[in-house]
Amino acid sequence: MKKWLIKSLMQAMLRLLAFFARRPRLARASNFLTRSLARTTVRAKAIGHASEVAELGPLWQRSFPSKKQVPIVSISADTVVAEIHTPCPLRGSGDVHACYRMMEFDREILRHTGGQFVVLESQATPGVTVCRVAMRLQGESLAGLVAAHEHKRP
Repeated sequence: MKKWLIKSLMQAMLRLLAFFARRPRLARASNFLTRSLARTTVRAKAIGHASEVAELGPLWQRSFPSKKQVPIVSISADTVVAEIHTPCPLRGSGDVHACYRMMEFDREILRHTGGQFVVLESQATPGVTVCRVAMRLQGESLAGLVAAHEHKRP
């Protein structure tokens, strides 16, 4: 019952965030909502600060109900790559800009931990069922990381 309730609440929150994110004129409200949710999560889960890149992924994972939904795929000298398996309300919509706005939650979590967050591949892209994301320490170059909303589309 508890797992079902958490999953249902998470899906309802994602639908609400997607509603705001799909409307550019509501960007300020969307940012306020997602940042507030992220700050509340940071406090509630006592998410700390990373001193090295390898710590970013586990700190980010703590902001989710299940690490299985957000597995870390790889860690290099400067980048943590992870996936988001949680089904997104934007899946297949083609609205990668709404995805960018919705991911303000993750960017805020990473800002708090001392990191930067980039969505490399979005579930909003037709045919994509898993988001692929990258994290680097604040101040590090994001060279080589092309955000999904900046990809050239045919």
